[in-house]
Amino acid sequence: MLLQEKFKDNLIILGSQSPRRKELLAGLKLNFKTIPLNADETYSNDLKREQITEYLCKVKAKAFKFSSDKEILITSDTIVWLNGRAIEKPKDRGEAIKMLSELSGNTHEVITSVGITSTEKQVIFSDITEVTFGDLTQEEIAFYVDNFKPFDKAGSYGVQEWIGYMGVKNMNGSYFTVMGLPLYPLYNELKRF
Repeated sequence: MLLQEKFKDNLIILGSQSPRRKELLAGLKLNFKTIPLNADETYSNDLKREQITEYLCKVKAKAFKFSSDKEILITSDTIVWLNGRAIEKPKDRGEAIKMLSELSGNTHEVITSVGITSTEKQVIFSDITEVTFGDLTQEEIAFYVDNFKPFDKAGSYGVQEWIGYMGVKNMNGSYFTVMGLPLYPLYNELKRF
């Protein structure tokens, strides 16, 4: 059974302000609406890797008030993991340049977790993609930051933008995970939900 048929009586809600997640979910040809969720996204320093993103998916889901048992909420969170620590969204131009300088010539992991939540159950899963950047010059990094303003992106970059075209040397895993929504596992988890 196609997902469109399975969820024809449900209201799927994407709890995200990310235009990339909205675009990706739309690619699955599901009817959904998007709402922003107000959640405190601070987490304990004891959490590592996908523990962070899975925890944040749960926190975002708790911020949603269900009005019907027909609603299905999708939440997601993405971090870049490099040298044993999370690299999240940059606060300003200087931080974005510093982050991209760290990623230059190195391999990092992009970890995206997704939560599917109804009034009856919750499924949380994670997907990880390894991304290797070639060596980026300071001029290239500054050009990207100044022209693309990646302040809403984990690790200060969008793989679907100029820096991804010219700077990503290798990728092991899903491109969509790096964009912020791992579509293949999401589709399959929804089939089982």
